[in-house]
Amino acid sequence: MGIFTRRSQESQGKDGAAVATLEVDPALAALTGDYVIDAAHSSIGFTVRHAMVTNVRGSFTEHEGTLHLDGSDPARSTAAIDIKIASVDTGIADRDGHLRSGDFFDAETFPLMSFRSTAALQLGGDAYRITGDLTIKDVTRPFSIDLEFNGSATDVYGNERVGFEGSAEILRSDWGLTWNAALETGGVMVSDKVKLTFDISAIKQA
Repeated sequence: MGIFTRRSQESQGKDGAAVATLEVDPALAALTGDYVIDAAHSSIGFTVRHAMVTNVRGSFTEHEGTLHLDGSDPARSTAAIDIKIASVDTGIADRDGHLRSGDFFDAETFPLMSFRSTAALQLGGDAYRITGDLTIKDVTRPFSIDLEFNGSATDVYGNERVGFEGSAEILRSDWGLTWNAALETGGVMVSDKVKLTFDISAIKQA
């Protein structure tokens, strides 16, 4: 059952005809509230094609964010995430330094990448799409993330948690990240398309 699944029920309208209404599942409605993303148990990663032949994977190790979940009406759910650019980590120090430089993110001038949701939609079952504005450097563009709800649980410390995982694809050039180098054999050093992955654990606030 999806986080926002609601059961159909019939009631009688003013003209006596049967009218379909929606009954909110109490267990799902109980998830409604404000959540803080637990960065220690969450990850935001990326994959990009390198030299046309292999993939380079990395992540941003420092980020923070909040969620508001509405178990009765998914359209009222919201998300906000800020990612520290300087925390980029691909496992190679020189490459990470290049990504932080003016050729790419210019982390000194633009220290944060941010996302602010503007809409939420249930696609079916546990699948959702969150749409909003993604800002990288000084460029803000629409951006959508497809997410799967992984469930909810109370951890050993009494924290109420929810989990989501998802993915998206962007063209980095849409946000002004255009640095590249031509290869002698044709093609370019770094692909324009970037695959993003999200694995989010969030704790409900009192």
